Amino acid sequence: MAKQKRKVPEVTEKKNKKLKKASAEGSLLGPEAVPSVDAASSKGGAVLRPVPDAELELSPEEQRVLERKLKKERKKEERQRLREAGLAAQHPPARRSGAELALDYLCAWAQKHENWRFQKTRQTWLLLHMYDRDKVPDEHFSTMLAYLEGLQGRARELTVQKAEALMRELDEEDPDPLLPGRVQRIRQVLQLLS
Repeated sequence: MAKQKRKVPEVTEKKNKKLKKASAEGSLLGPEAVPSVDAASSKGGAVLRPVPDAELELSPEEQRVLERKLKKERKKEERQRLREAGLAAQHPPARRSGAELALDYLCAWAQKHENWRFQKTRQTWLLLHMYDRDKVPDEHFSTMLAYLEGLQGRARELTVQKAEALMRELDEEDPDPLLPGRVQRIRQVLQLLS
């Protein structure tokens, strides 16, 4: 199967020069105004000034590109100002792990919160790690079984196939003292979904 190439609009050198010139002057907010930093302004805000029609010959797409670039530059300058003022946080807040997020998702589902909504990534994590007692503790596994009852479509089929494959694999191997809990979980999932 041949790959199709994306069509990219060609921008002439003239338009590129206009983009560079306009980006050096400021962002295009409307068809007749360009923001510029006023030295008299204490906060460094933007002041609108009229632009001659000769400079406004940019296509709407070129204007959007230019506005995005300038917005990014303004944000960078704002972060720099905050850093200089010492207001920026020294350390960003710690991100929560996938395990915590998935277990919170499962608990929210069990409590039927109004703000609960389906999240494919959380469900996928739960389905991949539900047999591991370290990742999905016993107190959450009963909730996980209730969640699996409502599992539909391809996710349900794959979960059954994976559980059957794990069971065959464990039957062929030597018994391991750490596996009885895992075997019990696999059996419960198979019994529920089969």
